[in-house]
Amino acid sequence: MQHLNFQQGPIRPPSEANSLLIRTTQGCPWNKCSFCTLFKGMDFSIRPVEEIKKDIWAAKAFYKGRKFETCFLQDGDSFAMETADLLEVLKTLKEAFPDLKQISSYGRAQTMSKKSAEEMKAICDAGLNMLYCGMESGSIDVLKKMKKGITPKSILKSAQHAKQAGMKMMTFIILGLGGKELSDSHVRETAELLNQIDPEEIRVLSLAVKPGTELDDMVQNGSFTPLSEVEMVQEQQTLIEQLNGISSKFGNFHSINLLMEINGQLPADKSQFLSTIERFLSLPLEKQYNFILGRRIHYYNTMDDMHNQLYFDTVQRELAKANVEVLDDVFYQLRQRMI
Repeated sequence: MQHLNFQQGPIRPPSEANSLLIRTTQGCPWNKCSFCTLFKGMDFSIRPVEEIKKDIWAAKAFYKGRKFETCFLQDGDSFAMETADLLEVLKTLKEAFPDLKQISSYGRAQTMSKKSAEEMKAICDAGLNMLYCGMESGSIDVLKKMKKGITPKSILKSAQHAKQAGMKMMTFIILGLGGKELSDSHVRETAELLNQIDPEEIRVLSLAVKPGTELDDMVQNGSFTPLSEVEMVQEQQTLIEQLNGISSKFGNFHSINLLMEINGQLPADKSQFLSTIERFLSLPLEKQYNFILGRRIHYYNTMDDMHNQLYFDTVQRELAKANVEVLDDVFYQLRQRMI
């Protein structure tokens, strides 16, 4: 087996599965979020330009003429690079892989807002034309509680900054991130911010609390009460109801989400999204439990899979083994295994 002779980071967005991956930074410049362990123990650093350029040419040699149309710059925030250095990297990427149509990166609001409008335009014109924003929530209280280090105002400012430069934007939202304590403001203020940004795409993730995080400690000491599976579905329902005046794609792509059917285009598919959620919420409680367990133990992809009698009966037998009074805890633990 041929081994990579260029660096690869630990993360990429699911939609970048077939993209060229080039590492420009190591770790995350913030690395303090209460729910994240991804870069735990890793100091943030910006890789030297010459090292990155060597990696680009090594990747070209490794892939032996394979044509890439998309590239993702790892790890946590390529915008932390000096603009001139980032432009040099983008120039080399285009030289080595002339078929690239999209180059993307994560970008923190605080980092991007330090770039001038001219710098952002130059970066976009050089090829970095897609931004991933881990917004997670539009609620100031949730962002503070989760130690995100950003505010709704800074998120909006950086989003406008990027869009004015011509960049597309994908935002990630975490269902349940406010817990029961802040669920209402989490949904309401997230919808308000998304309505102002109107990103090209919105992707939702269902919260799974990682063991060893500060959020896990908050669960243990009672300062954060996780939502049940059904409550997270209800949060998504309310979020979708309150998304108005935007033309974003909206998707549940990560397997940790319950209703994978909810994928499409706003506003055209809004009523379909809501009818799918209503279909789930109107199921008898036992069938809701059957579907949730079937999703969590990988028998079902969609609600239609419950029509497979063999799968349904198999899941039902597993359900019968569980104590109904602690099913939410069972589902919580199964979600934890999916992250």
